[in-house]
Amino acid sequence: MSSAIPAPAPAPAASPHPRAVVPVLAFCGMVVAVMQTLVVPLLPHVPDLTGASPGAAGWLVTITLLTGAVFTPVLGRVGDMYGKRRVLLASLGVLTAGSALCAVSSDIGVLITGRALQGAALAVIPLGISIIRDELPAERVLSSIALMSSTLGIGAAIGLPVAAVVIENFDWHTMFWASAALGLLDLLLVLWIVPESAVRSRGSFDVLGTLGLTGSLVGLLLAITQGADWGWTSARTLGLLGASVVVGVLWGRYELRARSPMVDLRVSARPAVLLTNVAALLIGFAFYANSLVTGQMVQEPTSTGYGLGASIVVSGLCLLPGGLAMVALSPVSARISAARGPRTALALAAVVMAVGYVVRFFTSHSLWLIVAGATVVASGTAIAYSALPALVMRAVPVSETAAANGLNTLMRSVGQACCSAVVAAVLAHVTFVADGRTAPTLHAYLLIFLIAAGAALAALGATLFLPSDRPGAGATRGPGRTGGTVTVSASATAARESA
Repeated sequence: MSSAIPAPAPAPAASPHPRAVVPVLAFCGMVVAVMQTLVVPLLPHVPDLTGASPGAAGWLVTITLLTGAVFTPVLGRVGDMYGKRRVLLASLGVLTAGSALCAVSSDIGVLITGRALQGAALAVIPLGISIIRDELPAERVLSSIALMSSTLGIGAAIGLPVAAVVIENFDWHTMFWASAALGLLDLLLVLWIVPESAVRSRGSFDVLGTLGLTGSLVGLLLAITQGADWGWTSARTLGLLGASVVVGVLWGRYELRARSPMVDLRVSARPAVLLTNVAALLIGFAFYANSLVTGQMVQEPTSTGYGLGASIVVSGLCLLPGGLAMVALSPVSARISAARGPRTALALAAVVMAVGYVVRFFTSHSLWLIVAGATVVASGTAIAYSALPALVMRAVPVSETAAANGLNTLMRSVGQACCSAVVAAVLAHVTFVADGRTAPTLHAYLLIFLIAAGAALAALGATLFLPSDRPGAGATRGPGRTGGTVTVSASATAARESA
């Protein structure tokens, strides 16, 4: 079991511009999050542009999900052990390299490789949250981690319309050149602004634990994302699911015996951590349904009786107000967490998301009402994504912040993968023939809204079973207090725990 005592490290150099640390980290998180949805508007055109099959084109999204899920908890753990800024820079370097690779080629194999590298950089978000916890004064921590965590949703919402505009007006390689330029800018800003944290966890890197986690995650996510194409009862799908379970059980037994485990399962099994991760998975599911179906729904032809025949650009812009609402609401979420506790904020967020889907259920024929419903869901997502890391950090040792938030981000990704599979299955099977083509019925979209609302309500149920928000609750006690959550600076923690 890994020790919560920070390893000795030299005091970090102070940032030359300390107030710029959070904006720089948030900008990095937003750029990384944009990569998750960057190619979605391009997917229908990839077979014509590259000569690839539609199945191969789909891997441009699937591969980022796989590499993001695997590398996020792994690099979070590496950052806790060897330096968060160092791993942050490496992640941004990988993103830049992947973007450049996609920019210079039209070969589907090269594009998939580049997208894999882009996905691996998702670890930037939990690393940024951990740096914020280590470096900022206690009174600024909640609002800063709220913004950093929300970048995962903000970037995803902004990425769709921006990519659609680029694809409509420029050569499609331009968006990858722009991604590479943004990645390079992030690297330079981090080198200039962000200091290295002195908080480290002791122990050796758990190679076997990393391989076991990777094997289990890859099997699970491949089965989820490809099950619709392979058949849910096919030998390949069931075999991968079975192998994932077996490897996961063996991995868990090994991790419980390891001196320095990849994931501290004893900490992760605490109700405060376990239920937060369950809620994260369900919130990720509910959030992603909003992103997946909004654009497709408004693009459906008017011959379907409900579609609006909108262009790619218009469909992408439908999500932009939601992205802006997430920017505006992240500090509001921090204030709710400070005044009432992050558990209350997460419960409120789940209710708002469920209400948003109820609005969407009854207002699916008007563009402006569709945008309004999507924005309500995004608003709830902003509050949820801001509250989740606060719940994680009050329940784990300060030296395991990046790894714990990496696992929480992983659970959101698993929720998104499950949502993608459910949405694909519903839209593929609840169909009718309209104007000579097969299209999803309106009831298919309404069913998705009900399923997503159910996921949000299930997240509410998990949240209500969390330990109550009370002053001093959680594992992160120290001299700084913000509302119901007690935070502690790196230097104070190191001094206390070393003593």
